[in-house]
Amino acid sequence: MDSNRKTAFLVLLDIEKKKAYSNLALNHQIIINKPDNQAFVRKLVYGVLENKILLDYVIDKLIPGELAKVYINDLTILRMGVYQLAQMDAVPEYAAVNESVKLAKRYARGRQGFINAVLHSYIDKKLQIKLPDRDEDLVYYLSVKYSFAPWIIRLWLERYEEDFVEDLLNACNKPPEMTIRLNWLKVVKPDLIERLKKRGYEVSEGKYSHNALHVTGSGLIESQMYKDGLFSIQDEASQVAVQMLAPEKGDTVIDVCAAPGGKTLAMGERMNNQGRIIASDIYKRKVDIINREAARLGISNIETRTWDATRVDSSLIGKADKVLVDAPCSGLGVIRRKPEIKYKPRTNSISMLPEKQRRILNAASAYVKPGGVLMYCTCTIDPYENERVVSDFLRRNTSFTMDETKQLLPQINGTDGFFICRMKKESDLV
Repeated sequence: MDSNRKTAFLVLLDIEKKKAYSNLALNHQIIINKPDNQAFVRKLVYGVLENKILLDYVIDKLIPGELAKVYINDLTILRMGVYQLAQMDAVPEYAAVNESVKLAKRYARGRQGFINAVLHSYIDKKLQIKLPDRDEDLVYYLSVKYSFAPWIIRLWLERYEEDFVEDLLNACNKPPEMTIRLNWLKVVKPDLIERLKKRGYEVSEGKYSHNALHVTGSGLIESQMYKDGLFSIQDEASQVAVQMLAPEKGDTVIDVCAAPGGKTLAMGERMNNQGRIIASDIYKRKVDIINREAARLGISNIETRTWDATRVDSSLIGKADKVLVDAPCSGLGVIRRKPEIKYKPRTNSISMLPEKQRRILNAASAYVKPGGVLMYCTCTIDPYENERVVSDFLRRNTSFTMDETKQLLPQINGTDGFFICRMKKESDLV
């Protein structure tokens, strides 16, 4: 049995059955199974994940019964097989079918004949399978074509024009560039660029963040440069948020939802270890990650702690020059990195996010000094979690005013989808 397809199958099964995150499941199964072509594994896993609704639509046209009654092991193998036949031109048809049958003999015993028949049926009928009628049901058409849960498409159609939404859907299905944030405590940009290029990496400078570099090449995190703390992996949108907050040497900064710590660490670098950063998160294991990364990067002005961000810490009221609220959100802006987000149902927990975000923002606002800055940001593209949360906060808290707001989008900015709002507190309060 091909170790690459076996690894991809086990990753996809972990995502389906255990609700694992794709990046973590991939790393876990690659370590265990040691496939000889990791690039193939990643392409197959993310290809199936990014096109799951479309693949299921096609498979449903090829089987005699209901798709809902197909066992998840069978369906996963079929998705992999159809994706290879439809999208991976370098894979011969016979290899896609034969390797799928081999997988079935191990993981879907007794069903290999069924899987073989469905894949051969796809080869014979693929030109006859058409997408749903766009004019009849736009949401259904876009849902199948781009493999997005219908509620996400409806949400975006409320806010944006049809063509804009389709461009956004298309951009969310494209893999992101590898972007790093240079650590100016240890290296300057020209030197880091030169060192990366000497090791065979292609490097270009970021468009929006002074410290961003786009890097092409493998093994970046395993490199000695990374271990020595010369850079961190961080999308340019997250770097822009810190740039807009503009923490300065000597500031007291509070990051109320700090984990996994990318923005906290970027602030520490920017402040040149001068001043004080209080980084809180509700989970200790996540706080420990920040501490380990701070040690790698040589940052010493971060104080970490566990704290529920919806509660006000009375000892910190009015103490901060700047407060960052990187709120928990639906994550619709990072679908390029985590395609499984596309299929989340709109549960009560998602519907209740704006209320939680408002509570966190209200609590965090108590820490801002007169004349200080409060920043609210999310990695989502949802007006209910972004503009409406801010609007509601400002209506209820008249001592704060809007200073600057941005919504970064993948198809326009080439970054993650990211909302950033900088607010100022009046300096003279009665």
